[in-house]
Amino acid sequence: RAAAIAVALLLLLTLPVWIVNAYYVNIASQILFFAVFALALNVLVGYGGLTSLGHAGLFAMAGYTAALLLGRGHGHLVADLAALAVTVLTAAIYAVLSLRATGIGFLMITLAIGQILWGIAYRWASLTNGDNGINVATRPAPFGLSLSGADGFYYLCLAVFLACVVTMAVVVRSPFGASLRGTRDQERRMSALGYNVWLIRFFAFLLSGFWSGVAGLLFLYYNQFISPQVVALTTSAEALLMVIAGGTATLLGPIVGAAIVVIMKNVVSAYIVRWNMVLGIIFILIISFMPDGLVPGTARFWAWARHRLRHGKPKPQAVETAAPAATKEGGA
Repeated sequence: RAAAIAVALLLLLTLPVWIVNAYYVNIASQILFFAVFALALNVLVGYGGLTSLGHAGLFAMAGYTAALLLGRGHGHLVADLAALAVTVLTAAIYAVLSLRATGIGFLMITLAIGQILWGIAYRWASLTNGDNGINVATRPAPFGLSLSGADGFYYLCLAVFLACVVTMAVVVRSPFGASLRGTRDQERRMSALGYNVWLIRFFAFLLSGFWSGVAGLLFLYYNQFISPQVVALTTSAEALLMVIAGGTATLLGPIVGAAIVVIMKNVVSAYIVRWNMVLGIIFILIISFMPDGLVPGTARFWAWARHRLRHGKPKPQAVETAAPAATKEGGA
C-alpha cells in the first residue's frame, strides 16, 4: 500500500510534465476538485448512512458568495473565507432541518432545500443575475504564484485534494469517525450507550459542508463563472453517482467515481453523442456485478483471484452415505 501511494503521488506531481496538452491538464483539475466534492458527500452517504440529494446547494453557495463579494471589490482572501463561513452556516441549516428524519425522509428534505436554493439562484436576478450567471475576472495568486495557467491551477487543486484526503483519513480513523459509523449501523444501540446521535451527525454535516464549499470555490475559479445550472439536481445526482459507483465508506471510491464521471462528460462525449447512455450502462454494470462499488468489488475480485492462484480449485470430496438401518419388522 505504501508503494502504491508513493507511485500515485509521483504520477500526480509530475502529471503536467508527461501530459503536454493543457486541455487534459484541465480535465485532471476537474477530477481533483470533483473528487473533493465526492469525498465531502461520502462523509454523509458512506460513513453516516445519510443519502443527500441537495449537496449541490452547498457546492454552489460557496461559489456564489465568493463571486458576489469579488464583484463588489473585495479581495480573494476575504471573499473565500466569507464563502466558506456562509457555506458552513448553510450546512448547519441543512442539518437542523433534515436530521429530523432518516432514509427517504432525509433524502427528500435535502432535495427540497437544494431546489429552494436553485429557485433563489434562478429567480433572484437582481442579486444572482439569473440564468446569465456571474463572471469572475481573475484567479487568486497565493504567495505571488500565478494560477492563470493550466499547470498552476492544477497544482492548487492537487494541494487542496491532498489536504482533503488526509483530513478524511484522520477523521475516519478517529473516535469521531468510529462513532459516526456506529450511528450508521446501530443508531438505537449508540443512543443506549449514551452517544448523542443527532450531534454526531450534525458535526458530520458541517465537515461535509466545509469541503463541499472548498470544492465549490475551486469550481468557481476553474470556470471563472457560476450560474444556476450548478445548483441543479443533476449536480447533486452526479456527485451521488460518483460516491456510489466508486464505493461508499472508502477513501478511494469517490475519487475513482469522480474520475469516471468527469472523463465521460469531457472526453468520451467528444466521440460518443449519447455518452449519458454509456455512463448509465457502466453504472448498471457496477451495481449488478459489484454492488458495493468499483473499488471494494475490485479488491474482492483480486483477493479471490490470488486465493485461486495459490490454492487452486478445491477438489470435490466424496460424500459417504450410511446404509439404511435395520428395522424390527423387516430385519437387516
